[in-house]
Amino acid sequence: MIRFWLALFTFLLSTQLLGTTINSIKFEGMVHISQSVAKRMIDFKVGDTLSDEAVDKGIKTFFKQGYFSDIWVEEDAGNLIFHFKEKPIISKVEMKGYKENDEEAQSALLQIKKGAMYDEKRLESVKKRIIDALSQEGKIDSVVEIETEQLDNGSVKVTFRVNEGENILIEELKFSGTKGLDPELFDGVLANKEHQWMGWFWGRNDGKMQLAQMQYDPLRIRDLYMQYGYLDARVDEPFVRVDFDHYTAQMSYQLIEGEVYRVNDIILQQRVEVMDDKALRDVIKLKMNEAFNIKTFREDSERIKTAIADLGYAFVQVVPDLRKDKEKKTVEVIYSIQPGEKVRIRNVIIAGNSRTLDRIVRRELYLGPGDMYNLTDLKDSRNSLGRTGYFENTTIEEKRIDTHTMDLIVKVKEAPTGNIQLGGGYGSYGGILLTVGVNDRNIFGSGINMGIKLEKSQLTQNYSFNISNPRLNDSDFSGNFSIYHSSYQYNDYTVNSEGISLGTGHRFTRHITGYLGYSYADTGYQDYASSVFDSYYAVFFEGYSKSSITVSATFDNTDDYYLPREGFVASQSFERSGIGADADYFKSRTTFNAYKGLKPLIGVDIIARYKARYNHAEDKGYLPLAERFYMGGMRSVRGYQSYSLAPSYVDENGNQRRIGGKQTFSNNFELSAPLLPKARMRLAAFYDWGWITGSVPQHVAYNNIPTEGNEQDITRSSYGLSLEWFSPMGPIQLIYANAINPQPGDRTTHFEFTIGQRF
Repeated sequence: MIRFWLALFTFLLSTQLLGTTINSIKFEGMVHISQSVAKRMIDFKVGDTLSDEAVDKGIKTFFKQGYFSDIWVEEDAGNLIFHFKEKPIISKVEMKGYKENDEEAQSALLQIKKGAMYDEKRLESVKKRIIDALSQEGKIDSVVEIETEQLDNGSVKVTFRVNEGENILIEELKFSGTKGLDPELFDGVLANKEHQWMGWFWGRNDGKMQLAQMQYDPLRIRDLYMQYGYLDARVDEPFVRVDFDHYTAQMSYQLIEGEVYRVNDIILQQRVEVMDDKALRDVIKLKMNEAFNIKTFREDSERIKTAIADLGYAFVQVVPDLRKDKEKKTVEVIYSIQPGEKVRIRNVIIAGNSRTLDRIVRRELYLGPGDMYNLTDLKDSRNSLGRTGYFENTTIEEKRIDTHTMDLIVKVKEAPTGNIQLGGGYGSYGGILLTVGVNDRNIFGSGINMGIKLEKSQLTQNYSFNISNPRLNDSDFSGNFSIYHSSYQYNDYTVNSEGISLGTGHRFTRHITGYLGYSYADTGYQDYASSVFDSYYAVFFEGYSKSSITVSATFDNTDDYYLPREGFVASQSFERSGIGADADYFKSRTTFNAYKGLKPLIGVDIIARYKARYNHAEDKGYLPLAERFYMGGMRSVRGYQSYSLAPSYVDENGNQRRIGGKQTFSNNFELSAPLLPKARMRLAAFYDWGWITGSVPQHVAYNNIPTEGNEQDITRSSYGLSLEWFSPMGPIQLIYANAINPQPGDRTTHFEFTIGQRF
């Protein structure tokens, strides 16, 4: 319509413009283009003879700039006036009904920033982009409506209101031509899977079609076949039949498996021999005369590259190849190795450490100026920095200087390592909590950990000071000192304790550390209502002193302190008490934590964790009640109150008395997945199982009370979810747990939390 009126106006104007001399040119309503620039954009000037072609061309030129919704021209006695109506400015843009909590995804889809010109074509492009994104997720019949609102300041608010369509569910998935492999194996690699009953439940297939992954699924099946030696396997694109009335689909694959190929020979071709072939063959996992495995083949290539790069050949290239014999169904594996030149480190540059001192970063690096390049050292350096807990993330870039030298650029992002606590809160075990404290794991960026804490709740009182240095004078030795006073109100009594501890450790290797410590404490009991305890149970509530020595060793090769994605932590400690004090016992504590990031396998940043603890105590003369083991809570079986699970007996008055255990074992299985990546928030599902055993000491036996040797075994389990959040205060974990089949008398709880602990 605009074009029609423009043509009519131009025709009428032309009948009056013939022979008219231009006396002046003015522009009204123009904001985004200056008067001087506008005059240069037209092909005529003051003094020229005006023509309809020149005016028409000028109008078209201005329209092309994209700033105007309407342009018209007035002429009076040679005075030419261009009138402009500019498009409004978009001051706010929103998307409702889709990706509302994902700012990154919204930005990628909208691609309209505040201050952009209102452009209907651009808005339609956004609408199409949103619908395409929904289609890639397998949703059809999606509707996107564009709503505009004129604001008082003349700008426009644009809202994309999205009504997500329906998911197509894959009701049936068939495979034709399978003989050697069970089609159930495909379920582990396919993105588009057959819908299972209760598909909404965790671990089940929901069957939702993912169109974006459809083209890759045949490649995934073929890759799986090649892991079993089927090098001639062929997988066609799936045939899909969709029922649009019910939003369901049936899919089928046609496969040709072929024969299994076995490894006939492994050939190493070193352009320049830099490493003995036998040493290289030791890192290769493929075996002669066994079925070929494409996954192992790729991993062997990386292992060869690492082995040679560890000799200083930073730019080594390993080109793998296969030579098939289709008649014999064998394959020759060939690794062509081009080592390049040996490389030395020229300089190590630290960047991003606004707080942590350079030397604290450098002492964690296993490569320095003048060192020969080593790929394993580089990886271990990155992991060592991550284990400090001082940084949110670390990267080490390799900057090539020439064929023989490179710089390492260590980029770190500081993490909050300290906090000042002043105020109150509510603890899952202690109730109302008042805390005043200062704690910093990296005080003044020195790597020293120091904390002062004054804490009081309904059930606890803690006053403590601690200081530790993991690297005394940047050496491999560590040291720690602490002094404390504490009062814990358990279910049946209150324990008051004050003591002091000190120790030193040594880093023997990159991953192994040892520790030797001494501690002394005085412990007393109160509020245990001796009048309701039988005389045999009351013997436990005599005050005692403890003087003990602890020896421990720890292996830790994880890649991060708070959120490790690879590696494991194993520790073993022994404590001997009885050195000039009342308590006389021996304790052993064993822990094992394993972490595995699943992103390389499934493409999603899911972390699998397994944590296990085993504790054992032997009475060498006097094992106090407070020094025995109790189960329940954060570090054993969540869903039960802390320290509430322990062997017990029923006294002569019919009261149940906990006596603690001498052995306990617990393990936890967890899967952690990103929830809100922008907020650094994750959600974890877990299952806990624990066991504790113990018996009543002989001198406590009475009537029907169990005697020494009558062991009580207690097993409990639970499941739940935990929210893992890297907050400005530090790592916070909010836990909801549910006890499985609790027994009468068990004290259960649903909510717990921790601050500052590794996940």
